[in-house]
Amino acid sequence: MSSATNSSATTAARTLFRVALGGVLVAHGSQKLFGWFGGGGIEGTSQGMHAMGFRPAKSSAVLAGLGEAGAGLALALGLATPAAGAAAATTMGVAASVHAPNGFFATDGGLEYPAVLGLAAVSFALGGAGKVSLDSLTGHLFDRPWMRVAALAVIPAAIGIQLSRRSKTLAADASSTAAAAANAPESADPVPPEA
Repeated sequence: MSSATNSSATTAARTLFRVALGGVLVAHGSQKLFGWFGGGGIEGTSQGMHAMGFRPAKSSAVLAGLGEAGAGLALALGLATPAAGAAAATTMGVAASVHAPNGFFATDGGLEYPAVLGLAAVSFALGGAGKVSLDSLTGHLFDRPWMRVAALAVIPAAIGIQLSRRSKTLAADASSTAAAAANAPESADPVPPEA
């Protein structure tokens, strides 16, 4: 295979994968933001976020939706790829941590699916969008080498902040539930002794 053919095949494969990844993220974000494709919309997503310990729940729902839909659209277009990849990877990293207690496989509710999406997003944040992209068309105005390094540094920090906030919220919820149970009055109706 000639190097020109190999280069064309690599460009086509990279573009196809980037557009497909972006499309999947847009679809999932649209479920959260607009209730499309059987999603819960902002209200339903907010309820889920609250139950998972993400507070304030509504802004967490909006950020998750934008982290998927907005970053997915930018990835599909190949625009500001380091920032788009970092936003998607952060959102998917947080999602993977929520699924982690269920193990690896998606069939058991595990982290497999969001982890793979997140790693794919990291690969574009690191490697760029490729020749067929708006980044290439604009002379890489929003895709500079320093932006790629910054994007990679931001991902673990942003995931860590979200998980720390969630952990504190879940601990506070557990503490208040335990306190409420300890302070609950005993039943006014005594249980009759067995005959």
